[in-house]
Amino acid sequence: MNGKLNRLVAGVGVVIAALAGQASADTVAPSDNATVNLIRLLVQQGVLKKDQADALVRQAETEAQQARAAARQAPATAAVAAVPGEVRVPYIPQTVRDQIRDEVKAEVMSQARNENWAQPNTFPDWVSRISFDGDIRLRDESRYYNGSNSNEITDFAKLNRDGPYDVNPNTSSSLPPLLNTREDRENSLRLRARFGLKAQLAENWSAGIRLATGTDNGPVSTTQTLGGGFSKKDIWLDQGYITWKPSERFSVSGGRFANPFLSTDTLFSRDLSFDGLAANFRQPLDSGLDLFGTLGAFPVEYSSDTATSNGFDKEDSDNKWLYGAQVGAAWKINPHNSLTGAVAYYRFDDIAGTRSSPCEPWAGQPACDSDGSQPTFMQKGNTVFLLRDITLNPADPANTPQPQFVGLASEFDVLDLNLVWDTELPEDFKLRLQGNYIHNLAYSEGDMRKRSAGQVVNNIDANGSIKSGADAWMVQFTLGNAFEMRRSGDWQVFAGYKYIQPDALPDGFNDSSFHLGGTNAKGYVIGANYGLADNVHGTARWMSTDEVYGAPFAIDVLQLEINTRF
Repeated sequence: MNGKLNRLVAGVGVVIAALAGQASADTVAPSDNATVNLIRLLVQQGVLKKDQADALVRQAETEAQQARAAARQAPATAAVAAVPGEVRVPYIPQTVRDQIRDEVKAEVMSQARNENWAQPNTFPDWVSRISFDGDIRLRDESRYYNGSNSNEITDFAKLNRDGPYDVNPNTSSSLPPLLNTREDRENSLRLRARFGLKAQLAENWSAGIRLATGTDNGPVSTTQTLGGGFSKKDIWLDQGYITWKPSERFSVSGGRFANPFLSTDTLFSRDLSFDGLAANFRQPLDSGLDLFGTLGAFPVEYSSDTATSNGFDKEDSDNKWLYGAQVGAAWKINPHNSLTGAVAYYRFDDIAGTRSSPCEPWAGQPACDSDGSQPTFMQKGNTVFLLRDITLNPADPANTPQPQFVGLASEFDVLDLNLVWDTELPEDFKLRLQGNYIHNLAYSEGDMRKRSAGQVVNNIDANGSIKSGADAWMVQFTLGNAFEMRRSGDWQVFAGYKYIQPDALPDGFNDSSFHLGGTNAKGYVIGANYGLADNVHGTARWMSTDEVYGAPFAIDVLQLEINTRF
């Protein structure tokens, strides 16, 4: 055993020595194939002959080629011999796979950039095109009535709302609705909350929605009186509109939107929103002068399609519309002074009442043909008359019921002039002087008598003469360190005087606080604003008013407010 081992070791040593010697003398370049190199070494050592080695090399190369061919044919063979249920994935070249990957990546990244979801702490693009705003006002309101006021002032708005009311004292069992004129109402907590959304739909298109509180659906106030046994409060659609703005100088809005005109609350309440269409333009000129204007058409009320509801003959369409046009100019006189003026014309179509044809509600007639001409909404002050021409029952004329609605005696074509002067004073004081004059071009006492057929029920003296008028005006000044109450420490003091004759304007659309709304009112307003924090300010306001004509009716109103915006 030892002898064999010794001979093996000696042989290996000889082979190693020979290989070392041969490596230095042999000039044949080594192959990248280990088998070929081994055969060559065996030939050099004399273990194999040259022809035997060449045969072995050829055989090895042939088998290697066969193995490579079998490897290339394996996918096709496997496909042919696929076992049922197996999923085969075809071979896709690397270049194609790279192209598909790049295309998918480019598409995904493009979507990510457009929608902002690939960036941390950002929102999709549509979110950036939506903005929100709102405000909340908490008011403590006290109303003080003069003890010498008349206690026989009819609430004609409630008469229409709850009517008809039988005006024949022989058949009526109750008084007509009457206004409170003598009993004070102190410390009524009232809330106004509004929340709005605006969306930029496309390059030239936008839309807006605003929700607001309100005790009822009246147009002039979004204030909700608190209490009522802690009952939940109503939310109304205050605005909803679409705006097309092809340029910075021109826009058109449709739907329900904020007042598009320059006006004061003597004519239109600050809470009033308009239903309809309005177009606005603004044209800058040289020397700091800008021209602006507004055209609008607004449906006040559409005739009911089924009136009368239980009559064979339906009433004619008699839609009520408001058409408005305004032109004005804003002049920046110098860095410290600016002047804005505007003139507007408002035509209220078919707003006046119509005396009915003879009718017999006492005989079962469901309605009279002029019932639809009563005002959609009213406060108080306008001259009104009985709408129905009721035929007396020949069997008992004295006891014929007279259920009545009332309508406006005057038509309204209103001229509205506004002027505002802003100036900056020393010590960072700012002063605003504002004036407003209103005249009803359609006012005519003769037409009112003819239209009413002598059935006017208010604004008349003991001789039956109409005590009314067509004019209204207002002056006001505001002094402070800012015109807009936005920052902590901002302050204002203000004072003004109003004079509104009964038929200068429709009583249904102006400020609901001054004389508690409507016309036939005169008096002053004083108050102050102070910024408690950014976007929070307090207000104190005192209004003292009297009637212009008619029975004594004096009202003082105190309002204490916290106003916030966001």
